[in-house]
Amino acid sequence: MDATSLSLWQNIGIFVGAGLLILLVGTWLAGLADRFADRTGIGEAMTGTVFLGLVTSLPGLTTSITAAIDGRPSLAISNALGGIAVQTAFLGLADISYRRANLEHAVASVQNMMQIVLLAILLSMVLLAFASPELTIAHVHPVTPAILLGAGFGLFIIYRSGKQPMWQPSHTRETVEDVADERSANESLAPLVIKLIAASLAVILAGVAIARTTGNIVDQTGLSEVVAGALLSGVVTSLPELVTSIAAVRRGALTLAVADITGGNFFDVLFLFAVDVAYLSGSAFHSPGVGAREVFMTALILLLNMILLLGLIVRQRSGPGNIGVESVMILTLYLGGACVLALTDFAG
Repeated sequence: MDATSLSLWQNIGIFVGAGLLILLVGTWLAGLADRFADRTGIGEAMTGTVFLGLVTSLPGLTTSITAAIDGRPSLAISNALGGIAVQTAFLGLADISYRRANLEHAVASVQNMMQIVLLAILLSMVLLAFASPELTIAHVHPVTPAILLGAGFGLFIIYRSGKQPMWQPSHTRETVEDVADERSANESLAPLVIKLIAASLAVILAGVAIARTTGNIVDQTGLSEVVAGALLSGVVTSLPELVTSIAAVRRGALTLAVADITGGNFFDVLFLFAVDVAYLSGSAFHSPGVGAREVFMTALILLLNMILLLGLIVRQRSGPGNIGVESVMILTLYLGGACVLALTDFAG
């Protein structure tokens, strides 16, 4: 999709249309994932982390890889980092939609907390890649394969902790346990799998359209790739996490709602592995245009998720507006970080 072939408004129209497609498919995915968890017996935590987290991350993954192939590493990286940041903020919105108690109190789970710890480890490796010398092995940074290995080992630990937990949260009257629905447990598996595949293909196509139109909008408006990736494509490609989480909360699948966000964040870090592999002109971490603002976003994401982890440990029953203090802090800090990025772009 060449920037000269379409007008700015045509690019914006395609961008919005692809975003609406992602929004609609994401709403459908929440019900499919909940039924899949009950039918297979895997449970909401692992389904949200692996299956729903992966599928809802596909638009962002496609966007980042497409941007890297098109020679836009800053857009590719910012899309991934912006997606993680806004998805963490989305959990605050999901908390608002659950009126009975603080969402982080109701879904205390060692697996959800371990996912956040794993995310922090992987993001620390990303910071090391940004700050390290420009080293490459077959055009990728040495940290890149380490990110993939660390993610694989982390998934194994999370799975094992679900099968053989060494720690259990205290149950209260507000705690909502993951109990399978009998109707879903007896549902035929094949149609569910086919629908999940169809949804995945739809969001992949939408992700390609968003990547190309975002790049075109950057060229036609002069907006920086960092801001476009973090605040445009990163937000739009993360809409499945928002709609599936809120839909899951309304279905009573609270563990699935939180696991979708934490799982989506985990897979979004792996976008950076894919970006570095797809960008053939050297390491994407040290490519032209990549620098302080990407480091700022990574640090902001670490801060947001450590606050979220603290909320899951403290388990406040209620707070301002019947949501947790951690949700208020996460939403405030995300909006503040977004404003900082936008203002630095405007000042530049």
